[in-house]
Amino acid sequence: MREILGRRRRLRFRRKGRPAQLDAALTYASAWRWPVLPGAGLTAAGASGTRGYGCACPDPDCAVPGAHPFDPGLLAATTDARMVRWWWGNRPTAPIVLATGDSAPCAVSLPAVAGARALVELDRMGMRLGPVVATPTRWSLLVSPYTLEQLGELLYAKDWVPSSLRFHGSGGYLVLPPSEAAGGQVRWERAPLPGSAAPWLPDVEAVVDALVEASTSAPDGGSRLAY
Repeated sequence: MREILGRRRRLRFRRKGRPAQLDAALTYASAWRWPVLPGAGLTAAGASGTRGYGCACPDPDCAVPGAHPFDPGLLAATTDARMVRWWWGNRPTAPIVLATGDSAPCAVSLPAVAGARALVELDRMGMRLGPVVATPTRWSLLVSPYTLEQLGELLYAKDWVPSSLRFHGSGGYLVLPPSEAAGGQVRWERAPLPGSAAPWLPDVEAVVDALVEASTSAPDGGSRLAY
């Protein structure tokens, strides 16, 4: 499928009679061949008459409530549609976790406020981006698969890289829309184009180069990507 630049239509996963999470997970796994698994999910928690949500995992101080693998573990991620149907048939609201790396997409993430400003600057520069996943706290730019060796060489060659950047490569994970975590809804800031083919992804080198350039050329001296 050839990507047509310009305004993107909203990607609609849900089909009549099928939960949104299951429909999305089947698209990722079956159509795009992205290995996925259900995340830990959320559990209701309340105190002193207030109600909130905590992680369904046993850790009371979980750093990413709901938005991480637990049972099954990350190594269980699969593209098998039968397994996907079984998982989300039993847990229809479970977050969708992508196992990044190897042949699956990787990602570069940064804080949400910095991410919003960075995308404006990257658009101004004419940088072609792939899908962008947004949570209330962080935005993640999906990139083509890379190895740890490639990433190490890339970062070593740079005089400076914003400390706010995180890299989701082999052995990592990323929560995909339309999941929900304790921080709020996971959504597409830049949605993949509808269709059966897997979305186009830029190389990690291009994304990191563009983010560094956007940061260093900013009027505030680069601090816009430093938080």
